[in-house]
Amino acid sequence: MEEPLLWFCNWSTLAVCAALKLPQISAVLAARSARGISLPSLLLELAGFLVFLRYQCYYEYPLLTFLEYPILIAQDALLLLCVFHFNGNVKGAAPYMALFVVSWFVLPLQKWIMDLAMNLSTFISAASKFAQLQYLWRSRDSGAVSALTWSLAAYTCATRIITTLMTTSDLTILMRFLIMLALNVWVTATVLRYRKTAVKAE
Repeated sequence: MEEPLLWFCNWSTLAVCAALKLPQISAVLAARSARGISLPSLLLELAGFLVFLRYQCYYEYPLLTFLEYPILIAQDALLLLCVFHFNGNVKGAAPYMALFVVSWFVLPLQKWIMDLAMNLSTFISAASKFAQLQYLWRSRDSGAVSALTWSLAAYTCATRIITTLMTTSDLTILMRFLIMLALNVWVTATVLRYRKTAVKAE
């Protein structure tokens, strides 16, 4: 039973993540606006993804347990460029991209740096979700935010809880996915709530 479940969780997560940010990118391009998307949230999420990927590579965990992260990072980078483009400042993305590249090489220099960064990345990723929630609460408008993207993110967290329990049993990673699952569900519910509010107002 374990092998088919592990196989399903790994490959369904990979399949979902291959298209995870596409609804959000599509919504931004269709609206020709980044309204509703929190730039701090996006930057923090990208930082959290980068640290998580580096941690998994550093400890040489099975490739299938984190293969979606390069895809997620590429999609987030594309979404970041879209946000900067529609905010009229594409060059503003350059310092952030440079910082992310430098971080990739600095993190594995010492084990304690890597472990500390991983522990902090959970807080960074949680902060990214709270930044998006705060933006939604303040504007009371979900704008171009995709509920599908956030619900798919919740699904991948749920499957990664299962794969972590079945493979590495790394408590740090497990706690990260449990927290992210709860926050992704919360953001999805908030996006849907303000979408209904906007429809009623029309």
